[in-house]
Amino acid sequence: MNPSVLSTQERILFELRELYFGYGYRPYKVGKFEEYDLYMRNKKFLASEKVLSFSDTNGKLKALKPDVTLSIVKNMKDDGRVQKLCYTETVYRVPRNAQGFREIMQTGLECVGRVDDYAAGEVLMLAARSLGRISERYALDVSDVGVLSGVLAEEPIGDVECARLLSAVGEKNRHGLAALCAELSLSEQTATLLDALIQACGPLDETLDAVERLDLPTASREALSGLRRMSEMLNVYGVQNVNLDFSVVNDMDYYNGLVFRGFVEGVPTGVLSGGRYDNLLARMGKSGEAIGFAVYLDQLERLTEQKHGFETEALLIYDDSADPIAIASAAEDLRARGLSVRVQREDEPCSNCREIVRLTGEVRA
Repeated sequence: MNPSVLSTQERILFELRELYFGYGYRPYKVGKFEEYDLYMRNKKFLASEKVLSFSDTNGKLKALKPDVTLSIVKNMKDDGRVQKLCYTETVYRVPRNAQGFREIMQTGLECVGRVDDYAAGEVLMLAARSLGRISERYALDVSDVGVLSGVLAEEPIGDVECARLLSAVGEKNRHGLAALCAELSLSEQTATLLDALIQACGPLDETLDAVERLDLPTASREALSGLRRMSEMLNVYGVQNVNLDFSVVNDMDYYNGLVFRGFVEGVPTGVLSGGRYDNLLARMGKSGEAIGFAVYLDQLERLTEQKHGFETEALLIYDDSADPIAIASAAEDLRARGLSVRVQREDEPCSNCREIVRLTGEVRA
């Protein structure tokens, strides 16, 4: 297939599918509908609690799926084997800062079963390489919720208070975090560690060096050791542009361990998100561990808008006096040169193209 005829999304999908297949991930297809109750039981895991629902002909309440991972976990066989799956699916959501449901195409992968250090490192590498397929100018920000949860575990606070603290960390709001630590009467040591972690942001290896010098509790150090192993694996793969950033936080009811978010130049929001979700597996009555990520293709429309390429490479124009046989012959001659060709009458508006060809032989760039 000639890559020049593909849209930006089609090209990215083609390259990502090839990338995932190369590492043994097999395609997985889920249906458009799920029982509405699945999403109501797992609202915290959804990007938005709003779900597009309808009554089926048998009276059951159904929903157009707002999430792919929940469907994969629900329908997977719990047979102890490692499942390496990739997908391209449409989800139905209300985007942030928008009104009304939208069809959003996303692609991604899931590794479910026994997720050891190698499996986690492979997924993290594939996330980075996915971003590299989208743009050479990308950044993958990684964290481990175990570092922050290890610090917070030293304090006698509940889940609600933890969520408020994590929200401040996620916003990189140092002033708000300090005020919240005072309000909750956290120890000076905990407040100091949280402030240091909120400022720890930069290239993975060197930022890890700085964080490892902090006086962290044992649980946090164990999580840091996992990040160090991920860093060493990424170095083996030759992956670049990976940063440590503890503002990458997710709902700790579901996520545990490694979490990450990806960005590309020209798109102000994240285009990739993922992490470990062993807690979700347990909540849904499945054994094992899980890690995965999704690429949000709707965000890549911004990249398409920035490109000003040609709709077609050659435009063949004819008038009423032209012989249809001559038109067909001229068009095939152009295609034989490897050009994409649009044929149209001269009284139609001109398309954006590299060159215009008339049957008289006149060529206008």
